[in-house]
Amino acid sequence: MIGSTSRMLALLSLLQTRRDWPGQVLAERLDVSPRTVRRDVDRLRELGYRIGSMKGPDGGYRLEAGSELPPLLFDDEQAVAIAVALRSVPSVGVDIDEAAARALATVRQVMPSRLRHRVDGIRFTGTEPSSRVDPSVLETVSAAVRDRHTLRFDYGESDVPPRRVQPHAIVARKSRWYLIAWDLDRDDWRVFRLDRMAPRTPTGPAFTSRTLPAADARSFLAARFKGSESEDRWPCVGEVVIELPARDITPFIGDGEVEELTERSCRVTIGSWSWGGLLARVLRYDAPFTVVGPDALTEAAAKLVGRVRAAVSPPVPGD
Repeated sequence: MIGSTSRMLALLSLLQTRRDWPGQVLAERLDVSPRTVRRDVDRLRELGYRIGSMKGPDGGYRLEAGSELPPLLFDDEQAVAIAVALRSVPSVGVDIDEAAARALATVRQVMPSRLRHRVDGIRFTGTEPSSRVDPSVLETVSAAVRDRHTLRFDYGESDVPPRRVQPHAIVARKSRWYLIAWDLDRDDWRVFRLDRMAPRTPTGPAFTSRTLPAADARSFLAARFKGSESEDRWPCVGEVVIELPARDITPFIGDGEVEELTERSCRVTIGSWSWGGLLARVLRYDAPFTVVGPDALTEAAAKLVGRVRAAVSPPVPGD
């Protein structure tokens, strides 16, 4: 049988994972009697946790939201997760570095020495983004998304009218934060970077949500980055055979596909915004290649040959 403190920690972890727990189920999970569960619940209530009781044949418990933050109890895995999350804040693109550092110092101070040693051993350097989102902007825009309130904001140059949008979702992608919204003035979906936004208050009237032209917000943003309206796919996709081993291509292919043909050649399927852009992705490998298709890629390659030839053989003056 586990000790009282460890058991209370386990009980609190269980209460945090779902809304309602029958008392008998908690007792079985903790390998104690229902009476012991009741005593542990009373101790947690004394510490400030608001735990409601459910009526019924077996009774039960529910962890409710409280007006004050009670003492926090973390198991080892949760503490390590918190340390990793707080240390990685500089790379997430939101300007809360100082607050994260203070939070980590506060949590670390109350950890037992064995756990503090584990947390102190987590050291890494992240890549800091070139621009950051003001946390107040993130909070304001998030509230507008949650409450479905029309949002007005300045975007970019100050001499243009504020944008008016119906905000639908916020997506974080590669240390940048984006708002997906229906633009009321352009009558279409638009994507905005939060680090370029200056929200105006108060927000506008409530609106009825629209259906995104994609499976979800993440897929919609990925599609827009590839020049597509709704599907997460490149508008131009082609195949080439490159005279390089597959192992030399695979680490750099991104969302493309590589099929090994021989020890020194492979078939590559990749996409891009344009056929010229696709060829540029192939040329970076600096190796002989053969265009497989489609015809549009073959035609683009022929035009590229002409442009390159003209660039290295300029016309003779006077001709």
